[in-house]
Amino acid sequence: MFSFFHKKNIGKVDFSELGCDMHSHLIPGIDDGSPSLDVSLKLIDGMVGLGFKKIITTPHIMWDMYKNTSETILPGYQQVKAALQKNKVPVEFEVAAEYFLDDYFEKLLDTETPLLSFNNNMVLVEFSFVQEPAELKSILFKMQVRGYQPVIAHPERYLYFGAKKHWYDDIKDTGCYFQLNALSLSGFYGKMPIELANYLIKKKYINLIGTDLHNDRHLEMLGDSSPYFSIIKKLMDSGEMLNPNL
Repeated sequence: MFSFFHKKNIGKVDFSELGCDMHSHLIPGIDDGSPSLDVSLKLIDGMVGLGFKKIITTPHIMWDMYKNTSETILPGYQQVKAALQKNKVPVEFEVAAEYFLDDYFEKLLDTETPLLSFNNNMVLVEFSFVQEPAELKSILFKMQVRGYQPVIAHPERYLYFGAKKHWYDDIKDTGCYFQLNALSLSGFYGKMPIELANYLIKKKYINLIGTDLHNDRHLEMLGDSSPYFSIIKKLMDSGEMLNPNL
């Protein structure tokens, strides 16, 4: 039988004011996140220990690597949800997806295939970390025409925009939301994401905070009492974060 290691408020951080995490990879065995149901349950219980009351998990849909569809995602989601209920884990658990902006994604839009969204119409999207995406505004506009609210995943991690920060202004002007990875502020991804994250925070461009949780190392870093949490706390106290209302 599965045995939880739940420990309230690991370290000194407490995400209970944020309430909801809307970016994680907790469906077992379908992307680079959790490899098994047992690991998924342990990671989720650890997130509950950090104060999260709701989790919207977002498996990758990236056609060159993770050929996921509703048919592969939803059964895994139901499996995790049933196990959480059986073990009486006190958390709401929902599912959406993190879409890579590739040809397959455009095909979904062109064929009006329903996307896996959260909060009714929000869709989490990402693109290459090494190459500036082509036709980005066109794709985002097409999403909006279809009735979706684009949410740009971890904009601070696209380092090529460090030298052309006007890109952030351009994308915000189109009405997109920006989602910050909490771990970016801790230096987990390197120095430049910290600088870009602070720039976006100063510009008041951050709308959502996500863990982008994949594994126990991420969980451990989130539970660290590092000074970065004070920045997240200020964002949460600003009243501008959308997470509590998801």
